[in-house]
Amino acid sequence: MRLAGPEPHKISDIPRYWAASAPAAIAIREDGAQLGFAQLWQNIEAAMQFLREHDVGCGDRVMIVAENCTAVITLLFALSELGAWPAIVNARLSEREIEAIRAHCQPRLMLFTHAASPDAVRHGVRYRAREIAPAGLGPLMLGAQDANAPREPEALAREVAVLIYTSGTTGKPKGVMATHRGLLHFARVSATSRDMTPADCAYAVMPVSHIFGLATLLLATFQAGASLLLAARFSAEEVLAALAADEISILQGVPTMFTRIVAQVREQGGLRFTSKLRYLYTGGGPLDPTLKKDVEALFGQPLHHGYGMTEYAGSLFITRMERPRSDCSSGEIVEGAELRIVDANGDDVTRGTPGELWVRGPGVMRGYYRAPEQTAEALRPGGWLNTGDIGRLGDDGALFIVGRTKDLIIRSGFNVYPIEVESVINTYEPVKQSAVVGRMTADGNEEVIAFVEVKEDADFDAEELRDYLADRLSAYKRPAQIVRIDAIPTTASGKLLKQKLRELAGELQTHE
Repeated sequence: MRLAGPEPHKISDIPRYWAASAPAAIAIREDGAQLGFAQLWQNIEAAMQFLREHDVGCGDRVMIVAENCTAVITLLFALSELGAWPAIVNARLSEREIEAIRAHCQPRLMLFTHAASPDAVRHGVRYRAREIAPAGLGPLMLGAQDANAPREPEALAREVAVLIYTSGTTGKPKGVMATHRGLLHFARVSATSRDMTPADCAYAVMPVSHIFGLATLLLATFQAGASLLLAARFSAEEVLAALAADEISILQGVPTMFTRIVAQVREQGGLRFTSKLRYLYTGGGPLDPTLKKDVEALFGQPLHHGYGMTEYAGSLFITRMERPRSDCSSGEIVEGAELRIVDANGDDVTRGTPGELWVRGPGVMRGYYRAPEQTAEALRPGGWLNTGDIGRLGDDGALFIVGRTKDLIIRSGFNVYPIEVESVINTYEPVKQSAVVGRMTADGNEEVIAFVEVKEDADFDAEELRDYLADRLSAYKRPAQIVRIDAIPTTASGKLLKQKLRELAGELQTHE
């Protein structure tokens, strides 16, 4: 849906519009309290004054160590108004990760939302931040101001809305410069594709520090004038309670979130929810058939899916509400986006053949902050963004993600895509979820290593799983080693941390 009135130019124009046109409409529901759009805008204006008093201006970066709360949303829009860049980082990151991001983005100011996050307290203490409670924001911790932090040129500052830090597969932080234009475009496309209206309420636990939480949840929901049920941390019990209380109409999250919801329902012996829930969506990771089947059986409605990335400010492909799919494809391309699927030489492949995904459109990032070489590697001539993902198009134009370029396992000259192996492993009844990585062998080959997380109280036998896979996978795709793990490691947003699993696979190899 398009906002009435002048075309928005920055992300803060969205709450400004609703504060003027529907001031009493609820924007945020948090811990039993409600905040309307008019009050939210008043808080944004108060936050702007606070930031100005601390010499924050156009071209500055402000690092916000946070978990989801009203204060971080208020700061996001206040900084948008000032032309400064929020670098919102999840407080659950390690001290090493936080410091690496701070050193890279050189913020003028550091803020910690300690009232919503015990981890933010820990980081705030480390940076000798002091407790404050500015108008419009409430309790925060304020770090020392860096008067020497360089300011970006105004033209660039006004183009970029936010720095989103992602480690990718390297482990080193990369600051994605997401633009106002890209985020505004996706907010409209996403709200429209979900038929969102002001009557909707979306469950919002995906971190605002992640593109999913920022674009798919916060901006798309506000674009529609709808409200957020804000949560700092995921709890399957709390989600089910909110459903039973008729609070949520839209439930979106990563696949691991839905895996845990299914497990919680099985544990408590059933699901109670009302007719208000009308839309289910998962993204931020591959969807396997077993999870899709379980979720759809549980809720009695389609589990929609999509494909997007931080570097494109949101989703590129989404399944359509009017055309729900029985397969696990990422759906159809969104308005304004273009796709090429290319081989190793950058030449287009024939339809149905897996290849590297290159995309183009209004959502493409401005680049990686202070990383010209990485930017040049990702942004190709003609405005194309090399996603690093491998996929193929079906006959009807639907996209099927095969894996990451760097996740590809080459076993005896054959390509092994982890998602295919994981999808089969996940159909084995005792398995809750799995993750597959490659491990180099002494002869220069790669072998398949499978990590499995087992359902609570389930009996599990690795040899029985091997026999199960023998009937369902080609020999070169079968795991050389199956490792039971208490919990598969994930990021704060729920993505599988495969780099940690690769390291663990290597350690297991040295002890064999």
